[in-house]
Amino acid sequence: MKYRLLFLCTGNSCRSQMAEGWTSRLWPDVFDVCSAGLVAHGLNQKAVQVMAEKGIDISGHTSKTLKELPRTPFDFVVTVCGHAAESCPIFPGQTKKFHQGFEDPPKLAETAKTDEEALNHYRKVRDEIGEFVKNLPAFLHIDMRS
Repeated sequence: MKYRLLFLCTGNSCRSQMAEGWTSRLWPDVFDVCSAGLVAHGLNQKAVQVMAEKGIDISGHTSKTLKELPRTPFDFVVTVCGHAAESCPIFPGQTKKFHQGFEDPPKLAETAKTDEEALNHYRKVRDEIGEFVKNLPAFLHIDMRS
């Protein structure tokens, strides 16, 4: 049986989408993963591009809110930005909430002078999220020895 995991951020356009993509790639037998936002800002195409560089296709993902998700309870909710952590709703049942914040790539890229410089900000956050997801079971206190 897989754990039901939700990554939550403000707009479900970039960070939570990357986390969902990494988790699907690295832990397909452990997590049934999805992502959502407090609002839906649309899927960020630069996030799609930099994830594709790692062989992870998130182009079919859609930006969605919590209201658009099935009513199935989650085992874990991980907020990936401060606003989502502060505004995270109460989840019913035994849902365990965690926070691991990451910088916002679009915000970081605002001062970029070239498209490549902007993409480098996305790559930095992509790689940080990838490293985090590699250790996700330990972060969530899941014993993987069994």
